[in-house]
Amino acid sequence: MRERLRTIPVFAGEVPAFDPDTAPDDPVELFTQWLDHALRVGVPEPHVMNLATADAANRVASRFLILKDAGPHGWSFATGSASPKGRDLDANPHAALACYWPRVGRQIRIAGTAAPESRRTSAADFLARSPDARAEALVGGQSAPMDSVQEHERELSAARERIAADPSLVAPEWTLYTLRPDYVEFWQGSRDRNHVRLRYTAAGEGRWQRALLRP
Repeated sequence: MRERLRTIPVFAGEVPAFDPDTAPDDPVELFTQWLDHALRVGVPEPHVMNLATADAANRVASRFLILKDAGPHGWSFATGSASPKGRDLDANPHAALACYWPRVGRQIRIAGTAAPESRRTSAADFLARSPDARAEALVGGQSAPMDSVQEHERELSAARERIAADPSLVAPEWTLYTLRPDYVEFWQGSRDRNHVRLRYTAAGEGRWQRALLRP
């Protein structure tokens, strides 16, 4: 397996240049620039990010989800408050987001503390989801054991009927969380391994300190 893994190519796509001296002062602005570029060149699902959390016993878990928003307030994602993610964040608000876009050799890491948004904001996020996604959230019990796929399909069918009867129905546990970062790092890969790493560290009152990091 070791040799097999070593033969897998990296940076097979068109790796763009990144001059950190021209980067904006705000990491959200640079994130937006990189996201726009990723969409232009066809990076698949660039809004998918890995969320890492830890529970009260410091046991770490990670999973992929969809980024819902990014702005001065932070980076937002949603889940049920009773899900493993929600329980972890209730016990330990420290969390991290990361994405890797292999087509352009770019990685973004965000770390800080996550907090729930208001019930009204969370409800608006829920109602913006597709009917199937809302039905799944209404069934609930994420990550709990189930007897069969057929049983779950019956539960989904019942939830779809509830949504059809009441389009304003909101899963009570659905929560939009916002990760307010302590730091954000942008990593641009290079075929000669002279990778560029630019870190933004929160300096208070919306200000950021920038630093280049060794590859």
